[in-house]
Amino acid sequence: MSLMTATEKLFGTTTLDERQAAIAKKTYALLSISVAGAVAGGYAGATNESLAMFFGSTMGWITALIMINVVPYIALWAANRNKTLGLLALAADGFLSGLAVSPLLFFANLVAPKLIPAAGGVTLAVFVAVTGYMMVTRDRFSAPAGLMTGIIASVFVAVLMNSLFLHSGVVGLLISVAVGIFGVFILVYATSDVLNNPNFDSPVRGALMLFAALFNIFVSTLRVLLSLSSRD
Repeated sequence: MSLMTATEKLFGTTTLDERQAAIAKKTYALLSISVAGAVAGGYAGATNESLAMFFGSTMGWITALIMINVVPYIALWAANRNKTLGLLALAADGFLSGLAVSPLLFFANLVAPKLIPAAGGVTLAVFVAVTGYMMVTRDRFSAPAGLMTGIIASVFVAVLMNSLFLHSGVVGLLISVAVGIFGVFILVYATSDVLNNPNFDSPVRGALMLFAALFNIFVSTLRVLLSLSSRD
């Protein structure tokens, strides 16, 4: 498989053989394990002051940095030796990533608790839309189709989240929509990279890469919403 340019990753089409299509679907199925782990870790971080204080300290920051960079390698090592260990390692990667942003989540839960489900909703929309597209595709992955699917879902959910939680007006809504769309571009780009880059030759490796992209979407969305909230 040849490597694609940045433009091709966002607007090109990848032809998949039967093996590649199966790996792509498995990759997204495994991604859901990391996402579930992150939700659990995030909940723990948002509701536990001790965790927030620890990860907000210098030692906690160093610990989080080590966890985020080391655990994915442990997950790959475990997956190559035992399927069950690999699944547990993926869940642990998600859980520890959720814990690593405890200070941000705890602060958001204190000053504007409605922002966490709002950011989660936008991120979930991006995840579900692109995952759904991947699960129904057969012999090719069309990045433009993935983009359109994700954009439509993210716009719909951003409007819904704004009406339910944010009530931030037109400017706030437009910024939320823009962040969601940007997240779609990140995930579709990452998906194209996973499908075409020989370095991502296993579902676990691909799932770890996609999770990193999805995790960054959530954190960025939450930070933007907190910034908007502080100006009100």
